[in-house]
Amino acid sequence: MTKDSEKCSFCGRLKKDTNILITGLDAHICDYCVTQAQTIINEEFSTKSSEQLSGIELLKPIEIKNYLDQYVIGQEEAKKVISVAVYNHFKRIMQPVDPHNEDDVEIEKSNIILVGETGTGKTLLARTIAKMLRVPFCIADATILTEAGYVGEDVESILSRLLQVADYNVGAAERGIIFIDEIDKIARKSDNPSITRDVSGEGVQQALLKLLEGSVVNVPPQGGRKHPEQKMIQINTQNILFITGGAFDGIGLKIASRLQTNIIGYSVDKKINPIDKDNLLQYISPPDLKSFGLIPEIVGRLPVVTYLNPLDKETLKRILIKPKNAIIKQFIKLFEMDNVTLTFDESVYDYVVDKSIEFKLGARGLRSILEAIMTDAMFELPSDKSIKKINVTKSYAEKQLNKTNISRLKVA
Repeated sequence: MTKDSEKCSFCGRLKKDTNILITGLDAHICDYCVTQAQTIINEEFSTKSSEQLSGIELLKPIEIKNYLDQYVIGQEEAKKVISVAVYNHFKRIMQPVDPHNEDDVEIEKSNIILVGETGTGKTLLARTIAKMLRVPFCIADATILTEAGYVGEDVESILSRLLQVADYNVGAAERGIIFIDEIDKIARKSDNPSITRDVSGEGVQQALLKLLEGSVVNVPPQGGRKHPEQKMIQINTQNILFITGGAFDGIGLKIASRLQTNIIGYSVDKKINPIDKDNLLQYISPPDLKSFGLIPEIVGRLPVVTYLNPLDKETLKRILIKPKNAIIKQFIKLFEMDNVTLTFDESVYDYVVDKSIEFKLGARGLRSILEAIMTDAMFELPSDKSIKKINVTKSYAEKQLNKTNISRLKVA
């Protein structure tokens, strides 16, 4: 076949009628057919993505918050912010994008940062969202991340976990949600330049930038470090929603300094400047995160900043008995499986809450204290078939707790 008689194997156009004719082993394809094939591929992927999302019931923000209310007590502001963020995330990934329409508005994602003391419910909020959603969801810990080339894990290992949760379905992983815990632990160690590398602080923040902003990242399928010969999977993080959380211990001083108030003293006129010094986190803003040690680029990519309130006695008591999976209900269920009816005196609840506040353990401390109180009963009762009912009194709780090491906790 001569050069002039060569033609496209798909549409039959002669070489002279095309802009370019690509030659294969036994066939040819013209630029027109290449363009059409690319359009078909894009439509096919778009259809598959729509089919994957069609099974998702798009809950309204109020419905999402109502679901969270079943498991998370208090923290109304944080639940409201997360509900809106998740709702907008679904709307964003369901938005049909027309690449040929220059006037089409592209919605950017709003990554979230949760600031709150330990034990106030940051991780619980994330886990509850995971239970509700039908999109891949994973929780990662920022403390194990280091710069590439150092002992620890690369930031890409976060995406490896999401990919594993999604059963290596790249399309599903690319519309998932990632919760990065302990984000405050990678804060810049010092504002002053140093000859040493901050490999687990600012270096990790720099590496996280491309993930938060949205880019195509090469991910090792099994996690761990990258190797030159290793097969990689490409993941586009453009549609992945990132929720980050941290205790930011000491940030109250930064907030107080910005508000020009003193945490201790009587120099502030409360009528002129009514600031709640017991809960300074409610005044958190991006400049406070920057002064704490997060680089400006990270702060800019986490535009939604919200806080979790410290837990008071009444809230802790409600956490103990009210949620759908309340700790007390879990213990009652455990004993019920051994055909034993477990009950508690009301005074026991107050005692457990008081001890949790005394030890400054937050909501996590409630379970630790109850475990200490109930250990002997859980050890003995499964073997004693004669006991069908047990009632826990305050005196019994005090006696059992005093026998354990947890009672020796000293708070500085």
